Amino acid sequence: MREIVLATRNPGKLREMAQIAEPYGIRIVALSDEVEMPEETGSSFLENARLKAVHGQIATKRPVLADDSGIEVEALLGAPGIYSARFSGPDATDERNNRLLLERLEGQQSRKARYRAALVLFDGEREWSAMGTWEGEILHVPRGTGGFGYDPLFYVPELKLSAAELIPEEKSRHSHRGKAMRMLCELLAEQG
Repeated sequence: MREIVLATRNPGKLREMAQIAEPYGIRIVALSDEVEMPEETGSSFLENARLKAVHGQIATKRPVLADDSGIEVEALLGAPGIYSARFSGPDATDERNNRLLLERLEGQQSRKARYRAALVLFDGEREWSAMGTWEGEILHVPRGTGGFGYDPLFYVPELKLSAAELIPEEKSRHSHRGKAMRMLCELLAEQG
């Protein structure tokens, strides 16, 4: 089984990605707490994922997978975008970010949104990348207790549920990160 280090401090992302990777013969392990995460100075999800993957690989000397993901809201011209995790400031929490998003959308007719994820795997020599999106809408009030981030506000019309109401397996089947992770795993499987 191939082992890959995931550059994240988010236990939700680690669980999600490990579940998806396992059937492909890939074991996802957490990045050591001793490795500091670099500042996300990129201007896109892909650039930020690349920064974290390269930094993690240099620090660990092992293949490192990094993701950068967030939510883009049409009425906010794509915001919070790459700033999704720190939307409400340096001490951001999921609850504060969700509250601020609802405040900014007050009075807006369009509630269309999309989750976007970029993944980069770097092994010291080669780099693989994959992208995924998930279309939905922003609810007026949170629904569900699963997931993390903006999941309680992200409504998926074809499923008639918020992302936080989905069981983990169903969420990873539909989500932006799930799509990107499966694409990346398939790329790796093709190359042996």
